[in-house]
Amino acid sequence: MAQTSTAETNSELIGSHHGQVSAGDIAVGVIVGRTSEFFDFFVYAIASVIVFPKLVFPTHDPLVGTLYSFCIFALAFVARPFGSVLFMAIDRAYGRGAKLTIALFLLGTSTVAMAFLPAYGDIGAVAVWLLALARIGQGLALGGTWDGLPSLLALNAPQNRRGFYAMIPQLGAPIGLIVASSLFAFFVANLSADDFFSWGWRYPFFVAFAINVVALFARLRIVVTPEFSKLYESGDLQPTRIRDTIRAEGHNVVIGAFAPLASFALFHMVTVFPLSWVFLFTNEGPARFLMIEAVSALFGIAAIVASGPLADRIGRRALLGGSAIAIATFSGFAPQLLDGGAVGEALFMVLGFILLGLSFGQSSGVVASSFSRQYRYTGSAITSDLAWMFGAGFAPLAALLLAGNFGLIAAGAYLLSGAACTLLALWIDGRRPAADRQPD
Repeated sequence: MAQTSTAETNSELIGSHHGQVSAGDIAVGVIVGRTSEFFDFFVYAIASVIVFPKLVFPTHDPLVGTLYSFCIFALAFVARPFGSVLFMAIDRAYGRGAKLTIALFLLGTSTVAMAFLPAYGDIGAVAVWLLALARIGQGLALGGTWDGLPSLLALNAPQNRRGFYAMIPQLGAPIGLIVASSLFAFFVANLSADDFFSWGWRYPFFVAFAINVVALFARLRIVVTPEFSKLYESGDLQPTRIRDTIRAEGHNVVIGAFAPLASFALFHMVTVFPLSWVFLFTNEGPARFLMIEAVSALFGIAAIVASGPLADRIGRRALLGGSAIAIATFSGFAPQLLDGGAVGEALFMVLGFILLGLSFGQSSGVVASSFSRQYRYTGSAITSDLAWMFGAGFAPLAALLLAGNFGLIAAGAYLLSGAACTLLALWIDGRRPAADRQPD
């Protein structure tokens, strides 16, 4: 086992005052950790629509500036697998606590650095490079925030409640969106345009750093427990070399990366893309739509929770397959609802979040369940990185590019491709021998 770091030791002393960590504590640690990651993510995502095109790309028209902003948005997803490689090495050498401390410090620092970003009018093209550098820092850090806690939940889940435990980590996404959207909506609604673009937009980035500090201690309290250490020593949560994992589990990595693609493609089609469309092509201000997003995310939370018992009842494969078919159907008509005024926008968001919750709620489970015990920790991290990169990283850019040139209905093409990849991956997995197939 890797040597114990100072960070781990300090956290263990803190945790020792609270006794043994229960399954509920693990669940809370998972949700807090994921919420902090997604809050950082959504703070940048919202700013990439309503702030950075004007602040960093003022020499271009709003559509082109937003497309450039989405190009930088995608950099984090490209950098994330490299972050996993880097931080897996730190994990093996110095321990899980040191890895999480460094990764969350880098994530918080990269995020708060954006709050100090000068405008293009002050430093010219250097502003673009500084924003890209900070975004790459976020991506590298996200690759290091994989803590194995979802795997810990899965390993301790009763046979008939695997779906329930698999959905718990996913609750962090809508919670993070609700906080980020509400915070931005408050500043947009209560500040003048000059004040907002001068200093108001920077405050959510400062909040992100504070949330990361809380998340760090919530996670460290779990990873230094005897239960976690025992699973680490037994190999259940021990990091392996990326090369060895791909050699042994390459087929599962590919299947696991493409199986949840419909969910990951939909993820940005109901969060980032609609905000960009409404902001660019309607007369509506961003504050009202941000609140529509926040309220719709509550439906997403309910759907994520419902995905647990549904998966336990009908099987994870059946739920993912059915969700992919529903998402494919959704892609054929729903984007046009964004041109239907407030009612159409709300309907698109609520329907989208319900579908997202049902499918996304089980995406972590389908990733983790495919790997053998020895490679589960590293394999799950790699597979998650690839799924986010291929499914979500370029979704806002592709959807806005298609919609801006060919109309809203064309934006559904990207979503349809994700659904097709999911169905294909599930079909290929279903043809494998039962012993090699992903379990429900």
